[in-house]
Amino acid sequence: MKLKSRITALSAALALAGMCSTTFAGDEISGQSTVSGKAMSKNLVTVTQDLLNKSPTDANHWLHSNGNYAQTRFYPAKQINTGNVAKLRPAFVFQTAVMESMETAPLVVNGVMFLTTSYNHVYAIDAVTGEEFWHYKHKMGPVTTYCCGPNNRGVAAYGDLLFMGTLDAKLVALDAKSGKVVWETEIADPEKGYSETMAPTVVDGKVLIGTNGGEYGIRGFVKAFDAKTGNLLWTFNTIPDKSHEGVWATHDATGRDLLRNIGKEKELLAKNGSDFFQTLGGGVWMTPAVDLASRTVYFVVGNPSPDLYGDIRPGDNLFTDSIVAVDLDSGAYKSHFQYVAHDVWDLDAVSPPVITEAKGKDGKMQKVVIHGGKTGHVYVHDAKTLELIRFSDAMIPQENMWVLPTANGARMLPGANGGVEWSPMAVNPKLHLAYAANLHQPMTYHVEEAGYPGGDKLWLGGAFKIVPTEKQWGRLAAVNLDTGKMAWKADTDQPLMGGALATGGDLVFTGEGNGSFNAYDAKLGTKLWSFNVGAGANSPPISYTVGGKQYIGVAAGGNTQLDFKRGNSYFVFALP
Repeated sequence: MKLKSRITALSAALALAGMCSTTFAGDEISGQSTVSGKAMSKNLVTVTQDLLNKSPTDANHWLHSNGNYAQTRFYPAKQINTGNVAKLRPAFVFQTAVMESMETAPLVVNGVMFLTTSYNHVYAIDAVTGEEFWHYKHKMGPVTTYCCGPNNRGVAAYGDLLFMGTLDAKLVALDAKSGKVVWETEIADPEKGYSETMAPTVVDGKVLIGTNGGEYGIRGFVKAFDAKTGNLLWTFNTIPDKSHEGVWATHDATGRDLLRNIGKEKELLAKNGSDFFQTLGGGVWMTPAVDLASRTVYFVVGNPSPDLYGDIRPGDNLFTDSIVAVDLDSGAYKSHFQYVAHDVWDLDAVSPPVITEAKGKDGKMQKVVIHGGKTGHVYVHDAKTLELIRFSDAMIPQENMWVLPTANGARMLPGANGGVEWSPMAVNPKLHLAYAANLHQPMTYHVEEAGYPGGDKLWLGGAFKIVPTEKQWGRLAAVNLDTGKMAWKADTDQPLMGGALATGGDLVFTGEGNGSFNAYDAKLGTKLWSFNVGAGANSPPISYTVGGKQYIGVAAGGNTQLDFKRGNSYFVFALP
């Protein structure tokens, strides 16, 4: 299939940062309708709200991209444990039709796996044998504009339907048994820079989904759609009309000086006005967490646009670089906390929030919401107010924070990829430990004046460039949520991107760009097992049980941002 395309490489703007952005025009990339395979398994069940609610303790399924509404990525089964994980072997390998980055966390519904790939393919396969039931390929619209790879991070399930966001900014509902389209609706206009890579979540008949596009001057949002009809129920704009307002913060969440020139910013605001809220970015990259008891939705918001040139957007730039809480039923604002006001380093909040428990400031256990930042800190918030209770020790080196970008480039650690990039954290609630996949990638930050170029064009206002003479590496860090101290760290030769899984067998799983998929002792950090999957293991692992047997799965497709080796396979492991 011939593709007519226009490619705008962030390598021209980001130099060696390893990310790229592509705009395809024309309908040559339109896909096929569902292709049927073998008859659907009779074991497939309807995904009820009760089943979704019970996910934290239900080992028979994996019904949320991050395990449960709290997004702890903790799987309770312990059949595979520290004593026998060294015996783990491949149970099957499923090869997809797409040789491109895979960042998916598939769902497993009573022995049926629903797996997505780049370019919005969906597969239904047998979760024990890898046999294919059906394959759906989204019919892409005439324009797709996206950053950081053509990824899809998974579907959501509710009733007898699956829900997927697409690169051309649509929400598609598929029949879980056949893969046929039930309904499709436009989330936003892709010609203005909107796209979808996140896995949605569904609660009480509401499909919740955010948007990409922070590198193209969009106005970010989270939307709720009716699961039966696709009708829009509510919208929360992550960029309020008066986005410049706030507290004119001079320090970041950890108390360090942001080196802002507040006087200059106020003069620019008085001179040029505040209409920039329409193009200020603030994408929501990753799945929201949901607290059913308080009917609260938590999500984190990405960088402002343009990424590095701040003069065109004076003020705090709410709610960029923030964690935000809204009402599940109405989308009404509840609270927020901003980590970095007026960000000019692209150190946005992307790793999905997690609801768990930890000690409060009074030393008593309480409900908290945590976030792993690109800054290299894990932030622990009061779940009711989002007040910051504590932040962790720096998990990776930090130097020269917060030096302002210059035309020639200013060196600062961490680089624009983190810290913790989009990679979801995992939490072992028994140990009160959070496991974060970090990367160390030294960069220099370069700024240049840049007006809004239109929604289909990359808008960075400069570049961030890796330092080719400096070593890059990764670190899986275990953070004690009660103290903020690192309990242990396990370093890797390459930067980590993909996410973690914690299990009741006191294990933590994560993958590397060189193909190594690893299991660690959750208490000590000792590597207990490793298997090379042949391409970058840059997806969040999952676990599930079928017929009394526990399985561990990970996608081997590589990563666009860090240019790790591409693949097209999903690996599933089990004990002999």
